[in-house]
Amino acid sequence: MPGPCRPAAPDARKAAGKGALAARAIPGATFEVTARPGGRRDAVTEGEGPLRVETTEPAEGGRATAAVARQLARALGVAPLRLTLLRGRAARTKVFRLD
Repeated sequence: MPGPCRPAAPDARKAAGKGALAARAIPGATFEVTARPGGRRDAVTEGEGPLRVETTEPAEGGRATAAVARQLARALGVAPLRLTLLRGRAARTKVFRLD
């Protein structure tokens, strides 16, 4: 028997799938993201404030930063090489530019 459905919170964040943020993929645009390494899933969620990017990669040796860039590129519908990290190499808050 399935469990009860939980209603969405009024300020629920929207999950972004492949190409879901394609309208925001303008060359020269910057994206501030909050990284959540070591998560249960790979996901990009948008809401008020910066995008939240959750990745299963641990925060070791730049693996999480690379995974965040891949996830963001997938949500934007662009190649990961088109994203340049401007700030936040070792921080949870990162700023990427789309080239």
